[in-house]
Amino acid sequence: MEATRGTVKAPANFNANQDAEVLYKAMKGLGTDEAAILALVTARSNAQRQQIKAAYKTLHGKDLVSDLKGELTGKFETLIVALMTPIVSYDVNQLHHAMKGAGTTEKVLVEILASRTTQQVKDINAAYKLEYGHNLEDDITGDTSGYFQRLLVILIQASRQQGVQEGLVDSDAQALFKAGEQKTGTDEEQFITILGNRSSLHLKKVFDAYMKLSGFEIEESIKRETSGSLQDLLLAVAKCARSVPTYYAEVLYKSMKGAGTDDNTLIRAMVSRSELDMLDIRAEFRRMFACSLHSMITGDTSGDYRKTLLLLCGGNDA
Repeated sequence: MEATRGTVKAPANFNANQDAEVLYKAMKGLGTDEAAILALVTARSNAQRQQIKAAYKTLHGKDLVSDLKGELTGKFETLIVALMTPIVSYDVNQLHHAMKGAGTTEKVLVEILASRTTQQVKDINAAYKLEYGHNLEDDITGDTSGYFQRLLVILIQASRQQGVQEGLVDSDAQALFKAGEQKTGTDEEQFITILGNRSSLHLKKVFDAYMKLSGFEIEESIKRETSGSLQDLLLAVAKCARSVPTYYAEVLYKSMKGAGTDDNTLIRAMVSRSELDMLDIRAEFRRMFACSLHSMITGDTSGDYRKTLLLLCGGNDA
């Protein structure tokens, strides 16, 4: 996938050894040059950061990420380490961490599995098995239940149909209408099967047909007909079918609005979209909310953490 809508680009005149030296010097001796670290890391692509890690080990016989963890602290450390992690490994770590220990952080499962492409989900499945020695699906079924679990399992299969099946658009819309608004109670089965298996292009047409048929946006019906984690997941899938950048603009807004900041979500969203569609997310953010993503980050964060997030954001659409 050629990512052209990201804010982080790979510079052409790249030298991994030189970059490794810059980072080594930034951490050598007393004190740490955080400004040099954040400026360099945000100005390289994820693939280039992996080459810098290899060069650092070759030149100094030390692990770059371990050294960074030893020198940096708090949210800034978490953000820099996230940027240094290979893209698929980062998703895998986030998913595993969300299910580890008591309780499950459902929002992480929802965000990652609803928004990633079919190929990304295939890569996540393979990398998860490699990293942890068991299947993502087994961990998810052990940690979740009900229709929420069943829709997650459908998404993990990474076998969404391609293109639009014209013959099914109207019947899918009717099936969703009959499964929810038209009956007492809800037939969740229809919702998870259709939203879990059809392509984004197909679902957009189904949602238009559904609107004509019922007079409701599909999101309104999902909110009325379902609840809890299943509702969160169905809404995320529906929103991502319409537009992943719009979905992420909302994720980012919710992570910062009101009292307190959900830094884990803020970091995950900024890191994972920086090379893909951050420019589109910024445009959607500006359109949907009365401020720019840049100004909201500025108001909600501070220090080197803020500086790094603003470099990933890339500009102010005030």
